[in-house]
Amino acid sequence: MSLLRFAALVALAIWVGGLVTLGGVGAPAIFDLLGSRDPPDDLPALVFGAIFVRVQYLAWLLGLVILGSLGARAAIGPRPRRFGLRMWTVAGMLAASLVTVFVIAPRIDALRAGVATPMSLLTIDDPRRISFGRLHAASTMLMVATILAGLGLIWTEMRDEH
Repeated sequence: MSLLRFAALVALAIWVGGLVTLGGVGAPAIFDLLGSRDPPDDLPALVFGAIFVRVQYLAWLLGLVILGSLGARAAIGPRPRRFGLRMWTVAGMLAASLVTVFVIAPRIDALRAGVATPMSLLTIDDPRRISFGRLHAASTMLMVATILAGLGLIWTEMRDEH
């Protein structure tokens, strides 16, 4: 049981830590360093997007590890506390990741492909920039929700003795 709990905790720590690092450190560094180019281009967005998608692929693997750990612990017994809630939370985290990669990211890419300049150079009232802003906000909200859910799972996992 300890090994299964450890696997779940490590997976959660990597998942949550990866998202926090990507959003809190990686994105600002990439856009600060690469965004200062003259003339401005989409390189910072392309670099961040490629890293972001790879982090999401890793998240899917980590989600399966967590689900497997919880399932194995329930099968071996005793069943983890709030088992159903935990399983649904992980499923929700995975769903947020999948929506981001397969729904939001392609729409952002399509918007970028239809614009000859970086989004930041469009006027604030340009419908493409407004759409981009909404999609970016949705992606950010899903990432924050995933981080908070993951922190809640870490807290629950640390307190569970089963």
